Amino acid sequence: MSKRKSSSNDDRSDSFNPNNNAEKAGRDNRANQLNPNHSEHKKSK
Repeated sequence: MSKRKSSSNDDRSDSFNPNNNAEKAGRDNRANQLNPNHSEHKKSK
């Protein structure tokens, strides 16, 4: 079985699905950027 290419809508659905790793990665990324003790937060200033 060949894998089909995912559309941008599929990516968006994945990022909002709490059972998907993309959703957890998105939450972690947001938390890291909002955390003043994290290096990503310091880079954004």
